Amino acid sequence: MKALIFSAGKGERMRPLTLHTPKPLLVAGGKPLIAWHLEKLAAAGIREVVVNTSWLGDQFAPALGDGARWGLRLHLIDEGAVPLETGGGILNALPLLGDAPFLVVNGDVWTDLAFSTLPDAPAGDAHVVLVDNPTQHPRGDFILHGDGRVSDEGDAARLTYAGIGVYRPQILDAWRAVIGDTVGAQAQPPQFGLAPLLRHAMAQGRVSGQHHGGRWTDVGTPARLAQLDAQLRSPHG
Repeated sequence: MKALIFSAGKGERMRPLTLHTPKPLLVAGGKPLIAWHLEKLAAAGIREVVVNTSWLGDQFAPALGDGARWGLRLHLIDEGAVPLETGGGILNALPLLGDAPFLVVNGDVWTDLAFSTLPDAPAGDAHVVLVDNPTQHPRGDFILHGDGRVSDEGDAARLTYAGIGVYRPQILDAWRAVIGDTVGAQAQPPQFGLAPLLRHAMAQGRVSGQHHGGRWTDVGTPARLAQLDAQLRSPHG
């Protein structure tokens, strides 16, 4: 399996830290956020990782090299001055990701989840990781049913999408019909989010999921980065 790390965002909520450093290269616990992912991907047996970049993208190659230090082969994709968003980022990366299912992880989250617990291939179009709702996102995103199915409809308690999942390329097959004439859809390359495609697949019962009850942080503000850094540097890690 190959993996894609989303690293193209501008990190506007993280300013002023991201004025000079892209968010995935911000340091927590003595290493860049993206390095934690690369270590865990390598530990799970993944050998090829695609990293999409945009904002301050020229900093990634000097910081990461070719991935050899982790036993990985890295492919850096520069999306240009305007990020392609999550759906557009996957579509743009498909030539490198290939036809098999691939793992996707947001470059601005930290977790102790072992990526080896994810399936090599989802039963449907996607298999996503859900976590307990953090204080900044109390309503959650999706419902995880007892049979492992994930949906966006119903009155049951919701969990938060962790920004981690395994996807089949087929989730993008009807992307233009699903998102319609949204802003960016006609751009070249197209700019659009993954969420509408994920909800479309959920409506067809083609998304499964798992609940991760361990540690997870959406590093969305300087305060949360500082808190994570302190936790990782503490004697108990």
